[in-house]
Amino acid sequence: MAPSSKEAQRAELHKTIWRIANDLRGSVDGWDFKSYVLGILFYRFISENLTAYINEGERKAGDESFDYAKLSDKQAEFGRRETVAEKGFYILPSELFANVRKRAASDENLNETLERIFGNIEGSAKGADSEDDLKGLFDDLDVNSAKLGNTVARRNEKLVKLLNAIGDLNLGDFNGHTIDTFGDAYEYLMQMYAANAGKSGGEYYTPQEVSELLARITVVGKKSVNKVYDPAVGSGSLLLKFAKILGKENVRQGFFGQEINLTTYNLARINMFLHDVNYEKFSIAHGDTLIDPAHWDDEPFEAIVSNPPYSIKWEGDANPLLINDPRYSPAGVLAPKSYADLAFTMHMLSWLAVNGTAAIIEFPGVLYRGGVERKIRKYLIDNNYVDTVVQLPPDLFFGTNIATCILVLKKSKKDASVLFIDASAEFEHVGSKNKLQPHNQEKILEAFVSRKDVDHFSRLVPTTEIAEREYLISVSAYVAKADTREAVDIAELNAEIAEIVARQAELRAILDEIVAELEDAS
Repeated sequence: MAPSSKEAQRAELHKTIWRIANDLRGSVDGWDFKSYVLGILFYRFISENLTAYINEGERKAGDESFDYAKLSDKQAEFGRRETVAEKGFYILPSELFANVRKRAASDENLNETLERIFGNIEGSAKGADSEDDLKGLFDDLDVNSAKLGNTVARRNEKLVKLLNAIGDLNLGDFNGHTIDTFGDAYEYLMQMYAANAGKSGGEYYTPQEVSELLARITVVGKKSVNKVYDPAVGSGSLLLKFAKILGKENVRQGFFGQEINLTTYNLARINMFLHDVNYEKFSIAHGDTLIDPAHWDDEPFEAIVSNPPYSIKWEGDANPLLINDPRYSPAGVLAPKSYADLAFTMHMLSWLAVNGTAAIIEFPGVLYRGGVERKIRKYLIDNNYVDTVVQLPPDLFFGTNIATCILVLKKSKKDASVLFIDASAEFEHVGSKNKLQPHNQEKILEAFVSRKDVDHFSRLVPTTEIAEREYLISVSAYVAKADTREAVDIAELNAEIAEIVARQAELRAILDEIVAELEDAS
């Protein structure tokens, strides 16, 4: 099937964005340079978004020729207070992306100009409700870094190229409303940077098709949810799938997440803005979720999705306070210090609403490892919190080729059983990775909803059987693989063997005759 005109344009835009990003970075590592490309893209977005918002308001009020970008800074000050209250930030006309770009080539102090502007944008939110959401957003866009060049002139030359390249991208016209192109461009760049950065990139980015599957699992049968949450939010791609699937207006109370890595925390907040999720609709926190969770006052959450880091170390029982933490204490034990996987799981279960669903990407070891992890699985199974376990194909994620799984948790199940789905063959190989295609997602979702036994694909297992098997919850333990060996006709095989033996005897007799003739001749 030929791609639609829109798909072809989108593919061409992606190709252009990636070529520009690679051409501009020069000798700078791509994963490091992403902060500059994404940061300037964000600067353009908020400039155009704010301009469109102010223009729309003034034109509706009767001034059809109004253009905020052409005002003097003094004239523009009249709307600062109201705009910050609504949009969360303010940018004076002289500091808008388009106007700075016009002057960039002749600005010998462009690096200082941009540094001041970024500071002013963050400062415009000081004292406002949006202060925490804007604070530090431009910290990773270091316009004075030697990565851009070893002299101010060379850095400014690179910055001019960046402004022009991002400014030339055909990302559409706001016409008073934000569009999806900025968010799409951002997601594409994050995916490409992750794909080319190995483990360092893949650690903070979940492929879009996996993100979509998780989000769809948590909202089955629902048209809206109150709040969505990811305790290891990365760049925010998982949370934002709810905006695509339900519409951001149907996530009624907003998007919540926490990220331990400072750079990625900034990327997640930028990602929210670029997808037109305004500051009052998201709360992304920086810090260690397991030790210092940021959203005690916001839980419980109706939908939780996460791809937490696999088998990382944490304090565990070295911290005597944690066993009394209400998130971990119900299991009676803490996840081992060497493997924090089930600590994340217990945290999410604790903050899950009674009518909610959590879908978690898990390292396969949590399904079968013994010791305290077995005890935590016992708690989960005996209390009927495990709804479904999905075995995913290998090589879906950047930076690792392991076959992960999805653990689905619910607090209000209709049966005392666990559904096991073997989706290890549900993929197509695209480029250098495996990928869940739409029909693969649909097959998994259909099995998730129907909860029926399907030979070699899904099986509904009573929790009593799981208890008898020492709380092992690996999919392979309950769903038998199809026997793909070719059926053998024994009679036919014996006939073939007899024929081979006879032929062998015939050849041996001929060989003996030849040897005898050679001996007589000698």
